Amino acid sequence: MLELVAAHFSNAEIAARLFISVRTVESHVSSLLRKLEVPDRRALARRAPEPADGAAAPSHPAPVLPAPLTSFVGRTGERAELVELLRTHRQVTAVGPGGVGKTRLALAVAAEAAGDHPDGVWFADLVPVTDPDLVATAVSGAIGLGEQPGRDMTESVLAALADRRALLVLDNCEHVLDGVALLVERLLAACPGVTVLATSRARLMVPFERVYPVPPLSLPADGESDAVALFMDRAAAVGRPLDPEVRDQVAAICERLDGMALAIELAAARCPTLGLDGITAALSHPLRMLTGGSRADERQRSVRGALDWSHALLAPDDRALLRQVSVFVAPFTAAAAAEVAGGEEGIVAEGLARLAEQSLLVVTASAGRTEYRALETIRQYAMERLSEAGELAATRSRHVGWCLARAAELAVTRDGWRARFDAVADDLRAALAWAADQQDRRADAYRLAACLAELAFTRHLIGESQGRYEQAAALADDAAAAASMLRQAAAVAGCRMHGDDMYRLYHAAADAARRAGDAAGAACDLATAAAHAYRFSGKFVRELPQEELLACVAQARETAGDDPAARAAVALAEAGQALTELADHLDDATVRGTIARAGHAVELAHRTGDPLAESAALDTLTCAQSWAGDTFAAAGTARRRITLLSSAPGTPAATHELVEALGEVIEAFLGTGDLPGARRWARQLADHPLLSEVGDRATGWLLVADALAGDVEEVPAGSVRFLDAWQRAGSPARSVLGPPAAAVAMTHALRGDHDAARDWRAVLARLDPSPRNTHGYGAVFDAMLLLHQGRAAEALDRLAPEPREVWQWVTWIWHHWYVALRAEAAVLAGTPDAHDRVAEARTVVSGNPVATALVDRAAALLTGDRKALLETAAAFTTAGCPYQSTRTLHLADATTTAR
Repeated sequence: MLELVAAHFSNAEIAARLFISVRTVESHVSSLLRKLEVPDRRALARRAPEPADGAAAPSHPAPVLPAPLTSFVGRTGERAELVELLRTHRQVTAVGPGGVGKTRLALAVAAEAAGDHPDGVWFADLVPVTDPDLVATAVSGAIGLGEQPGRDMTESVLAALADRRALLVLDNCEHVLDGVALLVERLLAACPGVTVLATSRARLMVPFERVYPVPPLSLPADGESDAVALFMDRAAAVGRPLDPEVRDQVAAICERLDGMALAIELAAARCPTLGLDGITAALSHPLRMLTGGSRADERQRSVRGALDWSHALLAPDDRALLRQVSVFVAPFTAAAAAEVAGGEEGIVAEGLARLAEQSLLVVTASAGRTEYRALETIRQYAMERLSEAGELAATRSRHVGWCLARAAELAVTRDGWRARFDAVADDLRAALAWAADQQDRRADAYRLAACLAELAFTRHLIGESQGRYEQAAALADDAAAAASMLRQAAAVAGCRMHGDDMYRLYHAAADAARRAGDAAGAACDLATAAAHAYRFSGKFVRELPQEELLACVAQARETAGDDPAARAAVALAEAGQALTELADHLDDATVRGTIARAGHAVELAHRTGDPLAESAALDTLTCAQSWAGDTFAAAGTARRRITLLSSAPGTPAATHELVEALGEVIEAFLGTGDLPGARRWARQLADHPLLSEVGDRATGWLLVADALAGDVEEVPAGSVRFLDAWQRAGSPARSVLGPPAAAVAMTHALRGDHDAARDWRAVLARLDPSPRNTHGYGAVFDAMLLLHQGRAAEALDRLAPEPREVWQWVTWIWHHWYVALRAEAAVLAGTPDAHDRVAEARTVVSGNPVATALVDRAAALLTGDRKALLETAAAFTTAGCPYQSTRTLHLADATTTAR
């Protein structure tokens, strides 16, 4: 577990690798945080080489909260009030100016309230977030959640927390209020057990928000003062304890600072060098205080005054360094600071150490790496100083250059890639946000957006990847470059199962290509948009009118000219159009015409030398052959497709094609009875990183292959990931997931676990109530179970319809299985036409090793040929179907029932 956390895998990815549920992962991670006494996943990753101390797991998940660097002092009343508010209100916002102590108070309250939230406490620091649309991404990182294709990050977070009783702390919300408000409002509606504690300089303005104004620390009254207690504590931490007799002098200082926690901490840090008299004198100097004006209230002016004073005590070089490193939003190293500040690393490192000694930077040391960061209030202050000094543009530009260099390194290096990306991702985003608003930096912004889009896709942040490709397209000065970025965005949308976006983006790419004078490219984009609408109709929310698609193809045809790629794309769209018409006209002439059209599209695509175009055409040809009932031809085409893609690069378009092709080749192998081959490809699909967060889609065909083979120990274990992912996704109705649910239900029934079988049949009913369940895979799995139970007549009733009557549900994968099981049921039920059914089935399934063995076994049972019957047992073993092999021995000899 520690190794996988250190490798920056999400909870779902860890669950997939360890064959456990996501909730189990969360529980283990929570326990590790407590046992190793670390605040968050990043700190846990650094402790990976060290053994746990064996402490007992807590009764409830340990709070996933940053560990304070200093003790928490006072605020007993405020803590009690906030804890009580969290018990009676689902959304509380702690509001106050910078430096008043909102974050420390929220952390203390969250730790105290952890016992009220049995599913955990999660902390998300929003300081590095520069885009309101990425608030959900920050939250997902805090809870160890990755993005699920088919839904955006917000939906993934809602699904993960839908049934949890948890507390979510959102810290520093003020600069992304719109994004926070949208997420919180949806979170409260969709997750009834989740409570949100936010800290912000302004309220969120969402329904049901309860605002708690965080007051300054209490000033002297009746001898009690949190402000004085804090000053005394911090002064003792950096020097020696102060004499109790000076409390009145300390109280006067705290009153001058209006009880602001940050100001008091900064003042106390100067105590060893200035003493109380010096601090008092410094605070009295008018040049040490900011005159604020209308944009800052009295409290904010006090904090600024303390920061002004602290800043004035620095040497000029250290002031400049503090200003320059304020552009980093994430922890940074001395080497990074030197590059952005434009200084020598050794000198910069000494300056950073002095800033840390002055409490202006926080230091985090780990094996072989020391990182620095400024508290957000100090960082914002230093940013203002940077602007006042006229250094903002130059420093920001160097930061952009540093980010571009890091992005380039990440693009070519894979060692420790996830951790390295995560360490710089927030800075890449911040640099992009600044550069995108600078007209003279648009070229850098375009490069950075394109790099971040590619890196985000590799990191499986596919929602962000799509957005960054679209941003790069908007930043591109060249229309051709914009078209290229839009095509990439469309491919990512396909990976996300967002067909509507895919269609929209290809149309946008066509518009950009036309502006660039690339008529052939525009034709290719339009044709691809239509072809994808035919190929991936299940990924669309909006049902596209046929007239719209026909017009799209017609326009592409008119502008394609003699360009090979455009002609191939148009041919593919025309083949997809013909394929949709096949269901209404399944006569021999229409079938042959559709196959011919698809074959022509394959030929044209092959001439272009583009493996992705050829793969798309082979996909359409496979579908045409399967609808025609030519199982082996379809399987051969599917194998051609997967071979073609085996060496394709990991681009979004290639990834999209490969994932779809893997599913198709698994179906091909199942349909032709190659169970070992089907399982081999199914394992590759299950392990594909793009599907790490969608375990139901990843493991579905593996469950089917194992169930058909009779690996009854593998199926229940694999079904944990399937069910966990489906439930986290909100338990949607998805007919494509029906076969694995039916397979798991059958397997539990074979094992005699009827309660589990009943539960999985309920899952199946929610997934797929369509005729394909009734007459297709549902009939196959039900018949296998009924035959296992010796209920041959009922099995025959389940398979009563002739295959041609339900051809659209049994063709392709299930046709051979349906026909072979139907023959066996007829023999065991003793029907008069059993001989004819066996003979007919033998012709249909010829070439399929498992189905042929089923029919041969039926024939041996019909004639009483025990030798031939036993020979089929060996055939089943060779075909990778141990269950049917053992069943054959049982049919030959009732004493093998137990086996």
